[in-house]
Amino acid sequence: MRFQHTLRKEAFLSGIGLHTGREINMRFIPAPRNTGIVFIRKDRGSIEINARVNAVTDTTFATNLASNGVTVGTVEHIMSALSALNVDNLFIELDGPEVPIMDGSAVVFIKKILEAGRSRQADMVTCLRIVKPVILNEETCQIAALPYEGLKITYRVHYNHYAFDEQKMSIDVTGENFIKELAPARTFGFLNDVRLLKTKGLAKGGSLNNAIIVGRNGIINKNKLRFKDEFVRHKILDAIGDISLLGLPIYGHIIANKAGHALNVKFIKKLLTFTDCWEIVSEPVAPPMRAATVA
Repeated sequence: MRFQHTLRKEAFLSGIGLHTGREINMRFIPAPRNTGIVFIRKDRGSIEINARVNAVTDTTFATNLASNGVTVGTVEHIMSALSALNVDNLFIELDGPEVPIMDGSAVVFIKKILEAGRSRQADMVTCLRIVKPVILNEETCQIAALPYEGLKITYRVHYNHYAFDEQKMSIDVTGENFIKELAPARTFGFLNDVRLLKTKGLAKGGSLNNAIIVGRNGIINKNKLRFKDEFVRHKILDAIGDISLLGLPIYGHIIANKAGHALNVKFIKKLLTFTDCWEIVSEPVAPPMRAATVA
């Protein structure tokens, strides 16, 4: 069985919010066992927002949470990093309405977590283990969960753009695999969508420094892709963050086709109602993570 963990010490970072364009300061504070991940809006009277699926209020181009009318947006990347590195309990203070986008990946968050270190806590971790298949279909998009010992994600994306073909990836999600194969993958968008977002007052902080932008003739960014299939890798990164809003680890094989934040959240909610398809068990001890570096 695995013990719960928080961070050994506080950590700080600041950056631009993707949609607000505001400079946002964020502080990670170790939390007691059984706390979960809790966002705290210091600029709004220290309102606490639990990182749980029932707090999701919007999934338009990001996953956003709210409590008592106070929101915190773009939580998927930090949630993905915390989940992959088995950080179970943490307070995250912010002085603005969204998590900074940093470079569009999870690399900065991973570095901060590793620098702070993890601290083992007294209570054990339980997980939701899939025992029977659960499937969600929505037009041309699907997500399914199948029994599997561990967390495996198989993902497919396909866009009608000549610059890149269908991308598929299947990966066993461990801390080491996340750091090496998923954390560096950046968020991406299409130029037409970016223009539409800006007309709606969103993406004010978006730039070629924190997103891959695909124009009519291909990728606009001068820097090369970090992976040939960076798009599907980032989709898996997002999915891990969204799935972590279950509030406990999931053991199963997640298979997704052309899914996104909205479908991820719908699937989590559906899964929770299908109580005969899963069981709550003690999470097995994960193998110790070797010393890892993040580029």
